[in-house]
Amino acid sequence: MNVSSTRLILGNGGYAGEVINSFGELITGGNIVIGFVIFIIIVLVQFIVITKGAERVSEVAARFTLDAMPGKQMAIDADLSSGLIDEQEARTRRAKIQKEADFYGAMDGATKIVKGDAIMSIIITLINFVGGVLVGIVMNGGAFGDVLQTYTIATIGDGLVSQLPSLLISTATGMIVTRSVSEGSLNADVLGQFKAQPRAIMATGIILLILAIIPNTPTIPLIIGGLLLTIGGRVISGRLEAEKAAEVAAIQEEAAVPDEIAAPSESDYYKDINNVYSLLAVEPVEMEFGYSLIPMVDENHGGKLINRIVIFRRQYAQDMGFVFPSIRLHDSSALGTNQYCIRIKGEEVARGEILVDYYLALEPPNPLGEIDGIETIEPAYGIPSRWILPENKEMAEIYGYNVIDPLSVMLTHLAETVKKHAYELLNRAETIRLVENLKQSSPELVEEAVPEVITYANLEKLLRNLLQEGVPIKDLGTILEAAVDAATQGRDIDMVTEHVRSALARTITRRFCEDGQLRVITLDAEVEKRVISSLTRNEQGVYLAMGPDLMQNIISQMTEHMKKFSDLAQTPVILVSQVIRGYFSKMITQFYPNVYVLSFNEITNNVQIQALGNITAEPAMERKAVGT
Repeated sequence: MNVSSTRLILGNGGYAGEVINSFGELITGGNIVIGFVIFIIIVLVQFIVITKGAERVSEVAARFTLDAMPGKQMAIDADLSSGLIDEQEARTRRAKIQKEADFYGAMDGATKIVKGDAIMSIIITLINFVGGVLVGIVMNGGAFGDVLQTYTIATIGDGLVSQLPSLLISTATGMIVTRSVSEGSLNADVLGQFKAQPRAIMATGIILLILAIIPNTPTIPLIIGGLLLTIGGRVISGRLEAEKAAEVAAIQEEAAVPDEIAAPSESDYYKDINNVYSLLAVEPVEMEFGYSLIPMVDENHGGKLINRIVIFRRQYAQDMGFVFPSIRLHDSSALGTNQYCIRIKGEEVARGEILVDYYLALEPPNPLGEIDGIETIEPAYGIPSRWILPENKEMAEIYGYNVIDPLSVMLTHLAETVKKHAYELLNRAETIRLVENLKQSSPELVEEAVPEVITYANLEKLLRNLLQEGVPIKDLGTILEAAVDAATQGRDIDMVTEHVRSALARTITRRFCEDGQLRVITLDAEVEKRVISSLTRNEQGVYLAMGPDLMQNIISQMTEHMKKFSDLAQTPVILVSQVIRGYFSKMITQFYPNVYVLSFNEITNNVQIQALGNITAEPAMERKAVGT
């Protein structure tokens, strides 16, 4: 089109059609100097403000998006490993991140093309002006003033026509790139916003009708477009008014309908003694919410908590072999508007508070920058964090923060609480159900073991012991075989548990070992001897009667060694002999609930053990004196 208009201007005496001529006459107004100044202003505004702004926005958005990709990928991997999402959801989110990066990269390149188009339009305008003057004076022999008047009008008109596509493309590019808040598609957003503002559509139609009056403009297309927009805006406005009137009428009708059956009073309801027994029911797991958190739970308002709980239950069952019971969700007026409470068998075990309209940014050890937000503590792991606004999410990810949405914060807290108290949720009925499920694949084993060799009560206690220390019970067949072998030798249930743990060595190793290495804290031989000598037997069985000096010495050294695990992703592990493992674990978890005690029999031979520290029989003060 630029080549055709240039050929017409230079070869047709400055006449390139009525559209170009009308644009030139409109800008110059009979004075070529004023017209040229106005043309320069229009071109500079289009080039410096709109095109340059769209290019800068695309460049920054592309850079930030590409820089944030590693953090987003890590967040997806963390959600997948914790069971918050499944593999299909992880693949979908990864594909979305890849498409987002490709989109912003493509837009960054497209804005360079738009910028080049705007620059080329300016160059073509100068070529038309200089070439037109030379052709008019040298080849046609016209007077300088007439030639300048003729070709200036044509050049300015052609320049404005050439700038219009660049102006529209630059504006559209800016609209697409800067719509970071919306979650819908561009088509849906544009149509929704236009339909929500019918007055703007009618105003546009009226403006087009007014433009149709100007001479030398395409009258018929402007009239048709103006009429369509005006009529369409009026139709949309009528629909909006009708929908609003229908909503008001529905509300008034609902308020006017009386209750057909009055609800019985509380005193009348509890006159029936059978209704009082309903108050005695205790839910295995309950979760109460404040008023502001109800939309996150209510599926009618788009709440996704229930679906996420279902995914977590399935993932936990696959990992641990235990299906925890249904969770009762309900609101509570006793909580703050942003608070939630988790109860196990009617008693509160955890509480948290989240801000629905914010994101939680977990602080890394060495952040690249500081982000504004409300300081808090992440409820599940106790990590220093801060609540940040959604517009600061991408910047926080660039600085190295792990950004989590409020629903994931609450679900992670629920998941960790359920894992911690899973052994309390395992009851006799669930134990029988697990045995019946095993009977379908190994009927002979179940018939031999339960309940002749090991009773359901002892099996329940055995499974609880395993769950309490984070050992999966998925391989119930191996557990039963090992339990039968140990029970026939007359061992108590605690010793049976240790024998079963040895049979589950591969499972335990996979659970606590990472990349073929296991970093542990060990016990000195003298400490183990003193612990063994502290074992005492009574009518209830064997228990650990450790002296206060030895206990204080072990705990103080544990405090020092625990700092070494703070920079590692591995769970703190203490490695001891099988004889004292169970008793030592019960003692140490009273002070450090997140520490796991393993025995050498529970670690497979292909694992490289690295000792980060050793607990000795010497008190801390004596060791410091010796070191000095």
